[in-house]
Amino acid sequence: MTPKQSTPRIRKSSEQVRSAVHQAVVDLLSDPGGADLTIPAIAQRAGVNHTSIYRRWGSREALLADVVVDRLEREWPLADTGTLRGDLVAWAEAGVASIRKPEGRLLVRAVALSMPGSAPAQGERAQHFERRIRSIESIRERAAARGEIPPPLEQILDQLIAPLYLRAIFGIDPPATGYPELLVDRLLSTTDGPATA
Repeated sequence: MTPKQSTPRIRKSSEQVRSAVHQAVVDLLSDPGGADLTIPAIAQRAGVNHTSIYRRWGSREALLADVVVDRLEREWPLADTGTLRGDLVAWAEAGVASIRKPEGRLLVRAVALSMPGSAPAQGERAQHFERRIRSIESIRERAAARGEIPPPLEQILDQLIAPLYLRAIFGIDPPATGYPELLVDRLLSTTDGPATA
């Protein structure tokens, strides 16, 4: 008898591993059967070794943060409209569209409800969200370069981002029309507005 040959294992590139793991997270979160979102379950779904996930992300919480930030960067882009208000409204509109999708709400809830308890895990998670914070800062920098006075970063997070995330967590859809403009106008009404020449 001819000895049975084993099927050669196909080695995935780093980006292929990241893509497969990200998709596995989304699939497991969307599973109506309520599959456990554990590293072994994610690894099995993605077809990778669980040690690869620990080596790359360190923890489930850091992985979730990376998945969310990646989706935000693709689905919630930061447009350059030429004005501070236009940039913020376009960004809020993209955010509303994202959290209207079941997948978008699931990802936000998963991150909010899986806050790490240890300081090292919190640090790993924060590193992923730092990418998004730097992107938000670019809106403020462009506005300042045009002679406008942008709100402080903390104010943008509190008055523009937090309401959208809270709606996603509690499953409350934003109003059908005008919500992005409402949030931005409230935000800008507490600042000095555009600088005049």
